[in-house]
Amino acid sequence: MDSQHGSVYDGLLDGDSSQWAFGTDFEDPLAGVDTTVPGGVDPRALATYCLMLADDALVLSHRLSEWCSNAPDLEEDIALANIALDLLGQARLLLARAAAADPSVVPPLPEGSPVPAEDALAFFRDADAYRNVRLAELPNGDFGHTMARVLVFATARLALFERLTGSRDAVLAAVAAKGAKELAYHRDFAGRWFLTLAQGTEESRRRVLAGLDEVWRHHDELFRTHPVERALAEAGVAVDPAATAGDADAVLAQVFAASGVERPEVPQAGLLGGRAGRDGAHTEALSRMLAEMQVVARAHPLGRW
Repeated sequence: MDSQHGSVYDGLLDGDSSQWAFGTDFEDPLAGVDTTVPGGVDPRALATYCLMLADDALVLSHRLSEWCSNAPDLEEDIALANIALDLLGQARLLLARAAAADPSVVPPLPEGSPVPAEDALAFFRDADAYRNVRLAELPNGDFGHTMARVLVFATARLALFERLTGSRDAVLAAVAAKGAKELAYHRDFAGRWFLTLAQGTEESRRRVLAGLDEVWRHHDELFRTHPVERALAEAGVAVDPAATAGDADAVLAQVFAASGVERPEVPQAGLLGGRAGRDGAHTEALSRMLAEMQVVARAHPLGRW
């Protein structure tokens, strides 16, 4: 029983409403929200930035969902599914924000298609239109690899979202406020498992360190600034990821120190043909993942679910 309310449920409707990410309406996630683009901001650039953040979340959410029924035990299975759902919720809001900022980014569908804009962006774009960092799209390794990936990703994204709460764009600020709470849990969950595996058996330590080395090859891309990010950061709408690198590295340094792990010294994957994931340059793994994720929607563009 909540001490301040007559029911344990009463308090759920009080306080910061942003925790609900604009309610639980499944028809339009931004219903009733002012989506006016802030003055002086290029709508196309804002939409592109939202796609970057959305695609990071959507792609990693799908990778984590692949753990369903495959995690080491039931509790971890559910935890990974919940993290995947959190990221999926962030992706949906950000895709809807992208479409509201600039409807031209939404892929055209057959006349009469009931597919909402956020679903069209998720299921009807090819890999080269995705703007996620490549760390998110890597195929799953073992559990140690996944914990290393979630730790590095959530730490970087949390550092960014904490600053994004001050965005001039009210929608981005609200999404960041809600997402930061979720990401704090993701980071702590992965951090605890990283510590456990690193200090566990010789085999568990070997595996989590091997996973960290593979993930770390894509570490720098998390903090590489795209021209769109730089322009919107200067306009007070976005966050320059390079500015968050110190905060994220400080947190990871604490986890590594507690785990008795050295910061990886591995070559970075670098660019593909001079382009990064933010430019639409991805590994083959993303195309294979999207082929599976999108097959039903693309086969039935007029379907109603």
